Amino acid sequence: MERPLSSLPLLVVVLGPTASGKTALSIALGERFNGELVNCDSVAMYREFEVGTAKPSREERERVPHHLFDVVEPTGHITAGDYARKARAVIAEVSARGRLPIVAGGTGLYLRALLDGLFSGPPRSEELRERLRASAKRSSYLHRMLHRLDPSAAARIHANDTPKLIRAIEVCLAAGKQMTEMWQQGRDPLQGFRIVRIGLDPGRQALYARINARAQQMFASGLVAETRALLERHGDKAGALNSLGYKQAVQLIRGEIDQAGAVAAAQQAHRNYAKRQMTWFRREPDVYWIKGFGDEKDVQRDASDQIARL
Repeated sequence: MERPLSSLPLLVVVLGPTASGKTALSIALGERFNGELVNCDSVAMYREFEVGTAKPSREERERVPHHLFDVVEPTGHITAGDYARKARAVIAEVSARGRLPIVAGGTGLYLRALLDGLFSGPPRSEELRERLRASAKRSSYLHRMLHRLDPSAAARIHANDTPKLIRAIEVCLAAGKQMTEMWQQGRDPLQGFRIVRIGLDPGRQALYARINARAQQMFASGLVAETRALLERHGDKAGALNSLGYKQAVQLIRGEIDQAGAVAAAQQAHRNYAKRQMTWFRREPDVYWIKGFGDEKDVQRDASDQIARL
């Protein structure tokens, strides 16, 4: 017999675009409601990636317990399905201790895998992946390939998002079916929680200003030195070096662009990413949207009041 919805433990999800203040809001909610933060940002899961990830500071981590940061080796790989399994285990453990799990981050596919579940796709093929990575050196080749195999999937994945393109192509080729078709089959949604989704929706110009300042600060705070050290230790095997900010730092180190060009390219890439995030999150059901940034007191009060009413 299923438990009535009102008797189920609560799970809070804080979503929104990059630089919207998800961490600040999550920490404020954690302090108010005896909560613990569960990371849902893919790059923040990797060790040694610090400057370009906007991970919570040591002081912030001391205020509220944090989970799923720095849990993957720099040369490791983690899929959305891997993340969902890890996050569900953490959420269950946090809730079992009588504390409030608060999921925060901007990786939409990981969040969907956590809440809605993913299809049981074919296993990874490193041989195929190596061939696809080699093909990725040709501009937009993977995106065009995916468009031929699965136009709907190609429409949802950015042409520069190589890891997602490779996985989508891998699924199509290995399964002999479109990933979009398989996506509709065999999902395993998260059960046993009342889920409240709180979305941050700051004004576009104010958000872009924060994004520009953050990207500039990353370069000023040692992003290039950190990237150079990662290249020296791990070379191209550190896949997260293709992520925003790090990719532009690699280009700077290799002499492909200058410092000003790297900063401008990183700013533009982050702004484009924020736009794609909002398009993705607008499709999430039952989101309680709040205008403003997560570090603003009135936004924190609004979010707290929404949770307190449940």
